[in-house]
Amino acid sequence: MRGKTVVITGGTSGIGEVAAVALAKMGARIVLIARDKSRGDATLARLRDSAPDIAHSVHFADLLRLAEMKRVTAEIADREPRIDVLINNAGALFAKRRLTEDGLECTFTLNHMAYFIMAAGLRERLLASCPARIINTASAAHQGATLNFDDLQSAKSFRATKAYGQSKLCNILFTRELARRLQGTGVTANCLHPGFVATRFGDQSGGLISRLVWLAKFFAISPAKGAETIIYLASSPDVRETTGQYFYKSAPTMPSSAAQDDRSALLLWQRSAALAGMKE
Repeated sequence: MRGKTVVITGGTSGIGEVAAVALAKMGARIVLIARDKSRGDATLARLRDSAPDIAHSVHFADLLRLAEMKRVTAEIADREPRIDVLINNAGALFAKRRLTEDGLECTFTLNHMAYFIMAAGLRERLLASCPARIINTASAAHQGATLNFDDLQSAKSFRATKAYGQSKLCNILFTRELARRLQGTGVTANCLHPGFVATRFGDQSGGLISRLVWLAKFFAISPAKGAETIIYLASSPDVRETTGQYFYKSAPTMPSSAAQDDRSALLLWQRSAALAGMKE
């Protein structure tokens, strides 16, 4: 990883932070995207302690706002001559249906639209740096989920765990279509299930969700264990040419049948581009 630049969202805590520090120790230059300034600065300090000879950096943005997503990707694309790895890892589970300032449901926005816009905004830098890699953190929570394209914002029916599962299905379908569109360019796209990890995830969901997640964490794996597949996909020569796959425990595995639906993958891409106000 020496000499390579890695852009990561959700890198200031949990598996994202573990992966960022590990990749920095391997020689990568880390570009963080953070919402919270104190956590962003703390992680940046940790990166500099781990690899003091590398100019790591942090950009601040609210990934619940489409304008902020576009602003931060434009800033990074302007400042970074090359990007070797993009890791889309930010995500959350919201106990109640909330809308962003763009009128989009929060789970869908943070867990999917941020991935979509990050990849689109940094696409040219990734292509110019190939071979390059895009890694999307999905989840086994996609199992059993389906997408209702007439209600992607869960206006007709909202349940927190259902919305979360649907957003993770979006991650896999997005990866599938992204890999198809990048075929032959030298840029790969893969996604992963990290396992159920004891992190900050769910702490701010509110209500019963936070209490249930807190209890479940007694049976969860460590962030170090959960980060292993991200690190593997970002650095291993074994997956240099692998693309469009869903990984668990650093091995490709089969997602649900709904996650293998190419028509749904294409339609999700088209709807996401329209919502973002971007060309397909």
